[in-house]
Amino acid sequence: MSKLDTAWAISEIEAFLSVTAQVSPNRPGSGMVYLGTVMRGPSTEADARAHVVEQILDRVLPQWKTERPERDKEYRWLRGQASRAKTALERREELAQRLGNDAPEMDASKLHPWAWESGASFWRTGYYHQAVMQAAIRVNTETQAKLGRVDVSETKLFNEAFSLDAAKPGAPRLRLAKDDGSDTYKNLHRGARAFAEGLYAAIRNPGMHQGAGVTDEHLALEQLAAFSVLARWVDQATVETAS
Repeated sequence: MSKLDTAWAISEIEAFLSVTAQVSPNRPGSGMVYLGTVMRGPSTEADARAHVVEQILDRVLPQWKTERPERDKEYRWLRGQASRAKTALERREELAQRLGNDAPEMDASKLHPWAWESGASFWRTGYYHQAVMQAAIRVNTETQAKLGRVDVSETKLFNEAFSLDAAKPGAPRLRLAKDDGSDTYKNLHRGARAFAEGLYAAIRNPGMHQGAGVTDEHLALEQLAAFSVLARWVDQATVETAS
């Protein structure tokens, strides 16, 4: 996923706010007087621009839909959300400097695709737990595919994949480095094995029985990052088969 084009997003929001602005229909010299106001642009253009703005809001204000009214006459509520998003985009750097410690921020779109792509739609709508579960499923599936195994999954799959034992028929291994007999080689694979087991035992398995699960955005992002690390190891590893 590419980075949001801030200038374009602001321009689209401004165009939406302009076309949906309420103006007086009275024109000087027309000889006619109307009560109330009307939307500046045609409803067809407003609908089209609203479609784009809603997708921008998904990126800038992920939980904007949770309080959305069933009816939004003349886009009044959506205009308010669009104005909030415009301010957030225009003053993002200032707010980060004024309200935070200016620490580096993690960009979820730069995580390994196996950890992000499958759950991205859940994340954008505030379903962080589901996004993490999708990452766990995807990493497991990709590992099975790489090893050509569907007989084992998750904890058992990774325990066998990173085992220091030699590969066996039907049980290939994942190797993160060349076996030079060193402690570094052994520690690398023991660590990967333990790390994967921890992810599936402490995050994936409980997560399948926790209903809504984790709702804190930052905690969920940390969990996605952990699955991203495992995904990169698996993706970059070589497969050792029985000779």
